[in-house]
Amino acid sequence: MHKKTAILIFANSSEEECKSKSLPSGSALYDRFNKETLLTVKKTGLPYLLFTEKEQIGKGFGERFVNAIQEVYDKGFQNVITIGNDSPNLNKTHLLKAAEELDRNNFVLGPSKDGGFYLMGLSKEYFTPNLFLKLPWQTARLAKSISRLIAANKIDVIKLEALTDVDDFRDIKNLLNRFEHVSESLRELLLSLIPLQKNDFFFTTEKIETIFSKLFYNKGSPILN
Repeated sequence: MHKKTAILIFANSSEEECKSKSLPSGSALYDRFNKETLLTVKKTGLPYLLFTEKEQIGKGFGERFVNAIQEVYDKGFQNVITIGNDSPNLNKTHLLKAAEELDRNNFVLGPSKDGGFYLMGLSKEYFTPNLFLKLPWQTARLAKSISRLIAANKIDVIKLEALTDVDDFRDIKNLLNRFEHVSESLRELLLSLIPLQKNDFFFTTEKIETIFSKLFYNKGSPILN
């Protein structure tokens, strides 16, 4: 089962991430994301390939991403599950669910709440590089565009639950506001990156107390399951 499926981790180093994302002092966060993503993938027992900026080939994001997918297929795999490094709620259950769906379906999508996706799984026979290169990569239209592309080819899209990507301070605030399940230590790291200002009403005294109450009762991390 799943022997023909590989996970593609398409994620830059923490240093490279900080060049393109608006999180000052975010190096520690992306370093943590990279480590936990890799640990999560290893817990699935599935084969995986890691593509950082050193392994990626191409000019723009879309070209580098499409080339990475093609390289996984060229290694003999029939299904690829692609993920990034900035979805702290991603756990092994999502990955194994995607692999299970790919045993009987051809396309799986894990939409992110910003309009993109945190996971895409697809079979080799339905991967057309030229069409994928034309998609609006790194925009809020991406997930819908992929769904339309697949629907046009009469392929059913299996969708997983939507998760939050973390690209900036607003994403961190949204993640904490929703009390989405992340590890205690990661929540503390996220809190430390948010600048507290007099006019920032996000963290009232009551909000901080509620967050740390959640910290006390949220033992263990679903990321590490």
